[in-house]
Amino acid sequence: MKHLLKLLDWSSEDIQEVLNLADQLKYEQKHGLAKKHLEGKTLGMIFEKASTRTRVSFEVGMFQLGGKALFLSSHDLQIGRGEPVEDTARVLSRYLDGIMIRTFKQSEVEALAQYGSIPIINGLTDFCHPCQVLADLMTIRERKGRLTGLKMCFIGDGNNMMNSLIVGALKSGMSISVACPENYEPDESVLEFAKTYGDKFAMFRTPKEAAVDADVVITDVWASMGQESEAKERAKAFEGYQVNDELMTLAKEDAMVLHCLPAHREEEITAKVFEAHADEIFEEAENRLHAQKAVMVYLMK
Repeated sequence: MKHLLKLLDWSSEDIQEVLNLADQLKYEQKHGLAKKHLEGKTLGMIFEKASTRTRVSFEVGMFQLGGKALFLSSHDLQIGRGEPVEDTARVLSRYLDGIMIRTFKQSEVEALAQYGSIPIINGLTDFCHPCQVLADLMTIRERKGRLTGLKMCFIGDGNNMMNSLIVGALKSGMSISVACPENYEPDESVLEFAKTYGDKFAMFRTPKEAAVDADVVITDVWASMGQESEAKERAKAFEGYQVNDELMTLAKEDAMVLHCLPAHREEEITAKVFEAHADEIFEEAENRLHAQKAVMVYLMK
Protein backbone atom coordinates (compact mmCIF):
# COMPACT_ATOMS: atom_id res chain seq x y z
CA MET A 1 0.00 0.00 0.00
CA LYS A 2 1.54 3.30 -1.11
CA HIS A 3 0.71 6.63 0.56
CA LEU A 4 1.81 10.26 0.31
CA LEU A 5 2.62 11.05 3.94
CA LYS A 6 5.80 13.05 3.32
CA LEU A 7 8.24 13.40 0.42
CA LEU A 8 10.95 11.84 2.57
CA ASP A 9 9.12 8.53 1.98
CA TRP A 10 9.10 8.86 -1.81
CA SER A 11 11.92 8.04 -4.20
CA SER A 12 13.12 10.34 -6.95
CA GLU A 13 11.41 7.95 -9.37
CA ASP A 14 8.06 8.32 -7.54
CA ILE A 15 8.28 12.10 -7.82
CA GLN A 16 9.26 11.96 -11.49
CA GLU A 17 6.42 9.55 -12.30
CA VAL A 18 3.80 11.74 -10.61
CA LEU A 19 5.10 14.91 -12.31
CA ASN A 20 4.92 13.18 -15.70
CA LEU A 21 1.39 11.99 -14.91
CA ALA A 22 0.42 15.51 -13.80
CA ASP A 23 1.61 16.90 -17.16
CA GLN A 24 -0.44 14.24 -18.97
CA LEU A 25 -3.59 14.90 -16.96
CA LYS A 26 -3.26 18.66 -17.43
CA TYR A 27 -2.89 18.20 -21.19
CA GLU A 28 -5.92 15.90 -21.29
CA GLN A 29 -8.02 18.39 -19.31
CA LYS A 30 -7.00 21.38 -21.45
CA HIS A 31 -7.64 19.59 -24.75
CA GLY A 32 -10.96 17.91 -24.06
CA LEU A 33 -9.35 14.49 -23.71
CA ALA A 34 -9.99 13.96 -19.99
CA LYS A 35 -10.60 10.36 -18.93
CA LYS A 36 -12.49 9.08 -15.91
CA HIS A 37 -9.40 7.48 -14.36
CA LEU A 38 -11.07 7.12 -10.94
CA GLU A 39 -14.64 6.39 -11.97
CA GLY A 40 -16.60 4.91 -9.07
CA LYS A 41 -13.91 5.80 -6.50
CA THR A 42 -14.59 7.88 -3.39
CA LEU A 43 -12.12 10.15 -1.55
CA GLY A 44 -12.77 11.24 2.02
CA MET A 45 -11.33 14.69 2.80
CA ILE A 46 -10.70 15.29 6.51
CA PHE A 47 -10.16 18.95 7.41
CA GLU A 48 -8.90 19.95 10.84
CA LYS A 49 -7.35 23.07 9.24
CA ALA A 50 -9.37 25.34 6.98
CA SER A 51 -8.41 25.70 3.33
CA THR A 52 -9.25 27.28 0.00
CA ARG A 53 -6.92 25.66 -2.53
CA THR A 54 -6.70 22.23 -0.90
CA ARG A 55 -10.43 21.66 -0.62
CA VAL A 56 -11.41 23.05 -4.01
CA SER A 57 -8.57 21.39 -5.93
CA PHE A 58 -9.12 17.93 -4.42
CA GLU A 59 -12.90 18.12 -4.79
CA VAL A 60 -12.78 19.36 -8.39
CA GLY A 61 -9.98 16.92 -9.15
CA MET A 62 -12.01 13.92 -8.04
CA PHE A 63 -15.01 15.17 -10.04
CA GLN A 64 -12.88 15.52 -13.19
CA LEU A 65 -11.47 12.03 -12.66
CA GLY A 66 -14.99 10.58 -12.43
CA GLY A 67 -14.96 9.98 -8.69
CA LYS A 68 -16.66 11.51 -5.67
CA ALA A 69 -15.12 13.59 -2.85
CA LEU A 70 -16.67 13.82 0.62
CA PHE A 71 -15.87 16.87 2.77
CA LEU A 72 -15.41 15.74 6.38
CA SER A 73 -14.66 18.50 8.89
CA SER A 74 -13.41 17.57 12.34
CA HIS A 75 -16.68 19.04 13.68
CA ASP A 76 -18.64 16.42 11.76
CA LEU A 77 -16.53 13.38 12.68
CA GLN A 78 -16.23 11.48 15.93
CA ILE A 79 -12.47 12.08 15.66
CA GLY A 80 -13.31 15.65 16.68
CA ARG A 81 -14.96 14.30 19.82
CA GLY A 82 -12.11 12.09 20.91
CA GLU A 83 -12.48 8.89 18.87
CA PRO A 84 -8.96 7.46 18.38
CA VAL A 85 -7.53 8.08 14.93
CA GLU A 86 -6.75 4.37 14.59
CA ASP A 87 -10.48 3.54 14.94
CA THR A 88 -11.43 6.25 12.46
CA ALA A 89 -8.89 4.85 10.00
CA ARG A 90 -10.26 1.33 10.20
CA VAL A 91 -13.88 2.45 9.81
CA LEU A 92 -13.31 4.85 6.92
CA SER A 93 -11.18 2.25 5.12
CA ARG A 94 -14.33 0.14 4.80
CA TYR A 95 -16.27 2.97 3.12
CA LEU A 96 -13.73 4.88 1.05
CA ASP A 97 -11.03 4.30 -1.59
CA GLY A 98 -8.68 6.98 -0.23
CA ILE A 99 -8.34 9.66 2.43
CA MET A 100 -6.86 13.14 2.16
CA ILE A 101 -6.25 14.81 5.52
CA ARG A 102 -5.25 18.41 6.29
CA THR A 103 -4.34 18.65 9.96
CA PHE A 104 -1.80 19.84 12.52
CA LYS A 105 0.14 16.79 13.71
CA GLN A 106 2.13 14.62 11.31
CA SER A 107 1.53 11.73 13.72
CA GLU A 108 -2.19 11.76 12.81
CA VAL A 109 -1.40 11.23 9.15
CA GLU A 110 1.05 8.46 9.97
CA ALA A 111 -1.52 6.76 12.25
CA LEU A 112 -4.17 6.82 9.51
CA ALA A 113 -1.74 5.00 7.23
CA GLN A 114 -0.69 2.55 9.94
CA TYR A 115 -4.20 1.46 10.90
CA GLY A 116 -6.09 2.06 7.64
CA SER A 117 -6.10 -0.13 4.55
CA ILE A 118 -6.49 2.54 1.83
CA PRO A 119 -4.11 5.21 0.45
CA ILE A 120 -3.59 8.25 2.68
CA ILE A 121 -2.67 11.65 1.21
CA ASN A 122 -1.18 14.39 3.36
CA GLY A 123 -2.97 17.60 2.37
CA LEU A 124 -0.84 19.56 4.89
CA THR A 125 0.55 19.16 8.38
CA ASP A 126 2.72 21.40 10.53
CA PHE A 127 5.67 19.26 9.40
CA CYS A 128 5.23 19.14 5.64
CA HIS A 129 3.16 20.10 2.60
CA PRO A 130 3.99 17.53 -0.10
CA CYS A 131 1.08 18.27 -2.46
CA GLN A 132 2.03 21.94 -2.69
CA VAL A 133 5.66 21.12 -3.42
CA LEU A 134 4.74 18.68 -6.19
CA ALA A 135 2.75 21.54 -7.78
CA ASP A 136 5.77 23.83 -7.33
CA LEU A 137 8.11 21.34 -9.02
CA MET A 138 5.59 20.88 -11.82
CA THR A 139 5.43 24.65 -12.38
CA ILE A 140 9.20 25.07 -12.39
CA ARG A 141 9.63 22.25 -14.90
CA GLU A 142 6.91 23.70 -17.15
CA ARG A 143 8.59 27.11 -17.19
CA LYS A 144 12.24 26.04 -17.25
CA GLY A 145 11.97 22.78 -19.19
CA ARG A 146 13.88 20.84 -16.54
CA LEU A 147 14.60 20.53 -12.82
CA THR A 148 18.04 18.94 -12.78
CA GLY A 149 20.80 21.50 -12.32
CA LEU A 150 18.54 24.41 -11.34
CA LYS A 151 18.95 26.33 -8.08
CA MET A 152 15.97 26.90 -5.80
CA CYS A 153 16.02 29.50 -3.03
CA PHE A 154 13.55 29.71 -0.14
CA ILE A 155 13.38 32.81 2.05
CA GLY A 156 11.51 32.68 5.37
CA ASP A 157 10.35 30.33 8.08
CA GLY A 158 11.66 26.77 8.47
CA ASN A 159 8.08 25.57 8.27
CA ASN A 160 6.23 22.80 6.43
CA MET A 161 6.97 24.48 3.11
CA MET A 162 10.70 24.76 3.69
CA ASN A 163 10.84 21.16 4.95
CA SER A 164 9.11 19.81 1.86
CA LEU A 165 10.88 22.07 -0.64
CA ILE A 166 14.29 20.94 0.60
CA VAL A 167 13.36 17.29 0.14
CA GLY A 168 11.53 17.78 -3.16
CA ALA A 169 14.23 19.93 -4.71
CA LEU A 170 17.10 17.61 -3.79
CA LYS A 171 15.27 14.45 -4.88
CA SER A 172 14.49 16.17 -8.21
CA GLY A 173 18.11 16.98 -8.99
CA MET A 174 18.01 20.64 -7.97
CA SER A 175 20.23 22.45 -5.49
CA ILE A 176 18.56 24.54 -2.81
CA SER A 177 19.64 27.35 -0.51
CA VAL A 178 17.46 28.62 2.31
CA ALA A 179 17.58 31.69 4.53
CA CYS A 180 15.90 31.75 7.94
CA PRO A 181 16.50 33.52 11.27
CA GLU A 182 17.95 31.71 14.26
CA ASN A 183 15.36 29.51 16.02
CA TYR A 184 13.30 29.24 12.81
CA GLU A 185 15.28 26.48 11.11
CA PRO A 186 13.79 23.53 9.24
CA ASP A 187 13.15 20.24 11.03
CA GLU A 188 16.24 18.34 12.21
CA SER A 189 15.24 15.24 10.24
CA VAL A 190 15.18 17.31 7.05
CA LEU A 191 18.59 18.81 7.81
CA GLU A 192 19.99 15.30 8.36
CA PHE A 193 18.55 14.25 5.00
CA ALA A 194 19.97 17.33 3.26
CA LYS A 195 23.48 16.59 4.57
CA THR A 196 23.57 13.50 2.36
CA TYR A 197 23.45 15.79 -0.70
CA GLY A 198 26.62 17.69 0.22
CA ASP A 199 26.98 21.14 -1.32
CA LYS A 200 23.61 20.91 -3.10
CA PHE A 201 22.08 22.26 0.13
CA ALA A 202 23.04 25.43 2.00
CA MET A 203 21.42 27.31 4.88
CA PHE A 204 22.11 30.99 5.50
CA ARG A 205 21.01 33.69 7.93
CA THR A 206 20.82 36.42 5.28
CA PRO A 207 18.49 36.25 2.26
CA LYS A 208 21.07 37.93 0.05
CA GLU A 209 23.48 35.02 0.44
CA ALA A 210 20.78 32.48 -0.37
CA ALA A 211 19.43 34.30 -3.43
CA VAL A 212 22.69 34.48 -5.41
CA ASP A 213 22.23 32.93 -8.88
CA ALA A 214 18.87 31.39 -7.98
CA ASP A 215 16.68 30.14 -10.83
CA VAL A 216 13.58 30.27 -8.64
CA VAL A 217 12.90 32.25 -5.46
CA ILE A 218 10.14 31.02 -3.13
CA THR A 219 8.67 32.51 0.03
CA ASP A 220 5.73 31.98 2.38
CA VAL A 221 3.92 33.91 5.11
CA TRP A 222 5.86 34.54 8.31
CA ALA A 223 3.04 33.38 10.59
CA SER A 224 1.21 30.30 9.37
CA MET A 225 -2.24 29.07 10.39
CA GLY A 226 -2.25 28.45 14.12
CA GLN A 227 0.59 30.92 14.74
CA GLU A 228 -1.50 34.10 14.73
CA SER A 229 -0.62 34.86 18.36
CA GLU A 230 3.07 34.94 17.33
CA ALA A 231 2.54 37.38 14.45
CA LYS A 232 4.19 40.42 16.09
CA GLU A 233 7.13 38.41 17.38
CA ARG A 234 7.61 36.78 14.00
CA ALA A 235 7.37 40.08 12.12
CA LYS A 236 10.30 41.31 14.19
CA ALA A 237 12.31 38.11 13.69
CA PHE A 238 11.77 38.13 9.92
CA GLU A 239 12.58 41.79 9.37
CA GLY A 240 14.85 41.88 6.31
CA TYR A 241 13.53 38.57 4.94
CA GLN A 242 11.36 40.17 2.29
CA VAL A 243 11.46 39.18 -1.38
CA ASN A 244 11.82 42.55 -3.09
CA ASP A 245 13.49 44.18 -6.10
CA GLU A 246 16.84 44.46 -4.33
CA LEU A 247 16.90 40.77 -3.48
CA MET A 248 15.84 39.75 -6.99
CA THR A 249 18.84 41.54 -8.52
CA LEU A 250 20.99 38.81 -6.93
CA ALA A 251 19.03 35.96 -8.53
CA LYS A 252 19.35 35.12 -12.21
CA GLU A 253 17.82 37.63 -14.60
CA ASP A 254 15.11 35.18 -15.66
CA ALA A 255 14.43 33.88 -12.14
CA MET A 256 10.93 32.74 -11.27
CA VAL A 257 9.11 33.71 -8.07
CA LEU A 258 6.64 31.34 -6.43
CA HIS A 259 4.38 31.65 -3.38
CA CYS A 260 2.04 28.93 -2.07
CA LEU A 261 -0.59 31.56 -1.10
CA PRO A 262 -2.22 33.29 0.64
CA ALA A 263 0.33 36.10 0.34
CA HIS A 264 0.74 39.07 2.65
CA ARG A 265 1.93 41.78 0.28
CA GLU A 266 4.56 44.15 1.73
CA GLU A 267 5.46 41.59 4.39
CA GLU A 268 7.23 38.50 2.99
CA ILE A 269 6.95 39.83 -0.58
CA THR A 270 6.39 43.26 -2.10
CA ALA A 271 3.31 43.87 -4.20
CA LYS A 272 5.58 44.88 -7.09
CA VAL A 273 7.49 41.59 -7.16
CA PHE A 274 4.30 39.59 -6.60
CA GLU A 275 2.52 41.22 -9.54
CA ALA A 276 5.58 40.94 -11.78
CA HIS A 277 5.48 37.18 -11.23
CA ALA A 278 1.71 36.74 -10.85
CA ASP A 279 1.45 34.51 -13.93
CA GLU A 280 3.90 32.05 -12.39
CA ILE A 281 2.29 32.20 -8.94
CA PHE A 282 -1.24 31.56 -10.19
CA GLU A 283 -0.05 28.85 -12.59
CA GLU A 284 1.49 27.28 -9.48
CA ALA A 285 -1.89 27.55 -7.75
CA GLU A 286 -3.66 25.93 -10.73
CA ASN A 287 -1.11 23.14 -10.76
CA ARG A 288 -2.26 22.07 -7.31
CA LEU A 289 -5.26 20.64 -9.18
CA HIS A 290 -3.22 18.73 -11.76
CA ALA A 291 -0.50 17.52 -9.37
CA GLN A 292 -3.07 16.27 -6.86
CA LYS A 293 -5.05 14.51 -9.58
CA ALA A 294 -1.81 12.75 -10.47
CA VAL A 295 -1.25 11.76 -6.84
CA MET A 296 -4.76 10.36 -6.58
CA VAL A 297 -4.46 8.37 -9.81
CA TYR A 298 -0.98 7.14 -8.80
CA LEU A 299 -2.20 5.92 -5.41
CA MET A 300 -5.87 5.01 -5.99
CA LYS A 301 -6.26 3.66 -9.54
